[in-house]
Amino acid sequence: MNERDDLKKKLSSAEKTKQQDWTFFKTSLYYISTERKSWSESRQDCRERGADLLIINSREEQNFTEILRRGQTAWIGLTDSETEGVWKWVDGSALTTKFWASGDPNSHLGDEDCVVTAMKWADFPCNHRFVWICEKSMFN
Repeated sequence: MNERDDLKKKLSSAEKTKQQDWTFFKTSLYYISTERKSWSESRQDCRERGADLLIINSREEQNFTEILRRGQTAWIGLTDSETEGVWKWVDGSALTTKFWASGDPNSHLGDEDCVVTAMKWADFPCNHRFVWICEKSMFN
């Protein structure tokens, strides 16, 4: 298959995805759930959609996420479940851009290994139930 055909196929797939409640921003597609699940159940749902939980890499993406979540608290793909205090994204990359709420992360409710966004980020117990945001690249 030549490069042009491959690009057409990707665009066709993107158009189908958009029709299934996904939103475009830059080079990724985003989906926000309408139901509430635990962090691991949320991640599983994203994977079944060919995506993963949201990884926020910039202020622009954080601002976009604020619009997308429509005032709801939502799971993102950040956790320190492997090593306490070492925050990693679901793709294994280290946390570099941070939008923590004042005083977070703090393990205030005990074992808080998963992260939500609600204007700013906060750590929460992974078994709490929130909506979630999936992300998938247009180029994978």
